[in-house]
Amino acid sequence: MRSVPPIRRARATVALTAVTAALATVAGVGAGPAAAAGTVLDRYVALGDSYASGAGVPEQADSNCMRSARNYPALLNAALSPATHKDVTCGGATTVHMTSAQNASAPPQLDALSADTDLVTVTIGGNDVGFANIIVRCVALGAFNLGGSPCKNSYTWTGTDQLAATVNATAPKIAATLDGIRRRAPRARILVTGYPAILPDNGTNCPWVATIAKGDAPWLRDTHKRLNTMIATQAAAHGAVYVDTYGKSIGHDICKPAGTRWMEPLLTNAAAPFHPNAAGERAMADALLADAD
Repeated sequence: MRSVPPIRRARATVALTAVTAALATVAGVGAGPAAAAGTVLDRYVALGDSYASGAGVPEQADSNCMRSARNYPALLNAALSPATHKDVTCGGATTVHMTSAQNASAPPQLDALSADTDLVTVTIGGNDVGFANIIVRCVALGAFNLGGSPCKNSYTWTGTDQLAATVNATAPKIAATLDGIRRRAPRARILVTGYPAILPDNGTNCPWVATIAKGDAPWLRDTHKRLNTMIATQAAAHGAVYVDTYGKSIGHDICKPAGTRWMEPLLTNAAAPFHPNAAGERAMADALLADAD
């Protein structure tokens, strides 16, 4: 086996260590009845993972769940002024944590629902497919082979795309989550978001920002879209409204400069790495507001 030059080996080690440390804390990492336009909401409940909690976005209101005071649920709450608002989003949440406690301060998220809930937002599924582990692997492998597709190769070497299979296996979990929401909040409008674009939609990479290889970038983009499509399909089949947060985020990915990007790269203090910043949370809120009435 050909040895890796010391400089490239060091670069890979730094990349892996930085990504692992940054993401470990994150991953721990048809419509229902709708309120008439202009009607005061009785109760709005926000469910979901770090993309909903606003992980790393200043100011953090709950360090245990990496929940920001400027996340999209807070922005929706300010815009809609419901009588009651409950935000139980939590960084690292999976569909398991809809019905099981995530930590001592994060009980099952569906426990926040009640019969008088008339609006529910949820962003979930990314951690079920292993978001943090995918990023760590792809950044680390890319550091050794920026011109190839080492991460894709590692997930497809058996002849089967393991990530595609994982997305498919997550579909019943999303379905169960939506059905669970409906049972607990029978009159609520349920808005389910997709995940905004992390990498350029044209399939290019930006190795000066994240060592994701040239051949891995389009494959990761397609995997991302496959996840969103699955979530949209489950929403339509289980009485929820799918809210596209990907389309309008094109052109605001991690490769763009500060002030333009809505998603943050590895080295940042504006949000958790590879997560929405304050502008990204605002964009998600704007997309949801269009479907909130």
